[in-house]
Formats: sequence, structure tokens, C-alpha cells
Amino acid sequence: MWVAAACPRNPPPCCCARAPGGLRPGPTSIPSSTSVCTAAFRRYPRGAPAPHCEMSRYAPLPASANWARGLTPERSCPRSLDGPWLMVSVSSRVLSLSSLLQPEPEPEAGLITKATAVLTVLTHTPAPRIRLGQDALLDLSFTYVPPTPEAAASLALGPPPFGLEWRHQYQGKGHLLLAATPGLNGQVPAARDGAVTFASWDDSEPWGPWTGNGTLRLPAVRPTQEGAYLAVVHLPYLQGQVTLELTVYKPPKVSLTPAPLVWAAPGEAPPTLVCLASHFYPSEGLEIEWETRGGPEGGFQEAVGQKWLSTLRHHSDGSVSLSGHLQPAPVTTEQHQMRYACRIHHPSLPVSGRSAEVTLEVAGLSGPSLEDSMGLFLSAFLLLGLIRTLGWLAAHLSTSKSEEKKAQ
Repeated sequence: MWVAAACPRNPPPCCCARAPGGLRPGPTSIPSSTSVCTAAFRRYPRGAPAPHCEMSRYAPLPASANWARGLTPERSCPRSLDGPWLMVSVSSRVLSLSSLLQPEPEPEAGLITKATAVLTVLTHTPAPRIRLGQDALLDLSFTYVPPTPEAAASLALGPPPFGLEWRHQYQGKGHLLLAATPGLNGQVPAARDGAVTFASWDDSEPWGPWTGNGTLRLPAVRPTQEGAYLAVVHLPYLQGQVTLELTVYKPPKVSLTPAPLVWAAPGEAPPTLVCLASHFYPSEGLEIEWETRGGPEGGFQEAVGQKWLSTLRHHSDGSVSLSGHLQPAPVTTEQHQMRYACRIHHPSLPVSGRSAEVTLEVAGLSGPSLEDSMGLFLSAFLLLGLIRTLGWLAAHLSTSKSEEKKAQ
């Protein structure tokens, strides 16, 4: 079934981009099950940033990796792959895909160019953010449509064998993370970092089209697993790929000491306050702000005093900790019950950040609390009982001694 995907009035960048090789802007007729623009953007969220789209020429070639050479036992490229090929790449925060198109030889009156989306690779998680220590699932799916009926007839019934590779690049260094060749008996390199893939075809139609799954699972991610992940799907003489950018995060825990009260006499400075932001990642972007709440001026005010930061402390899981210090200025009686607060800002936290606070008690101005009153009452009661008991014992002993003297 063929459908014409007409360009809307305000199209995504890929639909009406100027195409190379004599292809003109306009609607594109492609199989309804593998429409590159129409199907991809039919579920594109409204209000999401516009995607970036590129179109370039493509030349079918055999896979260069030794473990994937079993996909191309023929010495020459099949005639069904002859002719011009195009590769369309679409990337955004919502999805990323690449599609290999085989245009028909002659456009219809220069207005409509028909093409078959032979191999499409798609991910719905182009920029996953994973909490440190949790498992990551990097979504990947792909679709294959035989380019011609002759090509479909030359294949055995059911989906063809394919190859899948995931590569990881971090801080300028890249390596093969995982490779798989479902349906082939060749050896593949061992997976690294505990990576597991769900490489398989999702259906078994005799003539296609076929959809497959290549989702990658990374257990208990660490900071060194950040970076770019390149997923490549290999078919005989065709390769489609997408790139995902993985980031790791962990929000800081915030504590303030001494707590919950800090004492000072009028004219004296309270003890140094220590605000600890512990076990967070990444180490960049953390800010510590000091403020006072309440007091004679009311509201929120920037805390006055000497401030400094400690050095970073690294932990075995890759997270770090940092403490901020505040030596408050001498206090007055008007600042009684004022609260000191530290507020932490970090990319892993909401815009408002996370805070902790302590209350200032100025010596000589605090009346006894209910707990203190109850404690004083109980102490007085016990002391009175002790005095009466001691008095009774003394009277009893003196009486006993008098009776003994009379008896003598």
C-alpha cells in the first residue's frame, strides 16, 4: 500500500527539505508502515522543539566488522540494490531515527518522488537521564522492507538474519560494547559492562515488512558510562544507525549542623554552621547559598558572615560530597528565634533547590519550654520525696537508739 505524505503548511524540517540528486521538495510516497516523516511525526508531541533533519546520498556496502561478514556471503552486491540511495536522519529530544530510502527511477512530473523506506532505525530515548546506580534501558527498534518484489522472493521465508552493535564513546575514547548476530552461527566479541540486548525480530511474516528490537540494558550505571551510544543495525549491504546521549545524575542530600538549635549570647557570634551536600553527581554545577529567615528585618535575607567551601570528597560509587561553612556575625537580642538556612542548587534538583535550617536562641531570652517545666516539676517532686524519706529514716533511727538506752 502506498500513501502520499503531503507537506503541511508549517512542516517539520525533514518533510520539505531540498533533496539532493534531482529530488524536488514536495510530498513523498512511501509504504504506510514505514513512512519516515508522516509516521514519525504523527505522534510527535505538540510544543516539543522542532527536530533537526538531514538528507544525504548513501552507497550500499558490506559490513566492515569481521563478526558481521556472515551477513554478506555473496561476493557482489545484489542487483536489487542497484540505483541511487538516500539516507534521512531526524534527531530531537523526543526521538531519533535514520532511514535508508530507495527512490523510484523516474519522478512523476517532477512533483512527487516515490521511495521505499527499506531500513529504518528508531529510538524514543535519544537523551536518557539515569539516576546513578539504577539500570538503564536504551530503546531501539528497526523496520526492514525488501526494496523490490524480486528481492523479497530471493529471500527465505521470514525475516532475514541481521547484525546489531552498540558502541560507547566517553571523553574521547570509544569501544565496542556489545555485538549480536541473531540467526548466524559466527562468533561475536564478548559484551562489556554487563550489557545485555534484546536483539530479535518482533514478527515472522513470510514476505515482510518486519520490525525488530535491539534495546540495550545497562545494569547499575556509573559515571564512566555517560557519553554517546551508537547503535548500528546491519543487514546485507545496508547499515542504519542512531546515536543516544546518556547522562547520569544523583541529587544531593542536605544536612545542617549543629541542629536543630544554635545558641549565642548577645554580642557574640554563634558557632560555625556546616552545610553538607552529600553523595551527588555530577560534581559540576553545585551552589550553596546562605540566608536568614525571620529576625528583625523579616522575610528572607542573605546571611552575613564569613563563608567558605571544603574540597570535594569522592566516594566509591562515583558520587561526591561538598560542605559549605558559615561563621555568622555577632548576634543581637532582636535576632532571637531567627533561622539560619543553607540552600543547595544542583542540575539534578528543581529550580528552587533543596534547603535545611537551624533556629538561633539568644541566651537569656528563652523562657522554659513545656518539657523543661515538666522536668523541673518532676525533679522537685522526687527531691521532696527523698527529703521526707530521709527525715523518716532519721527519726526512726533516733527512736530505736532511745529505746535501747532505756532497756539498759
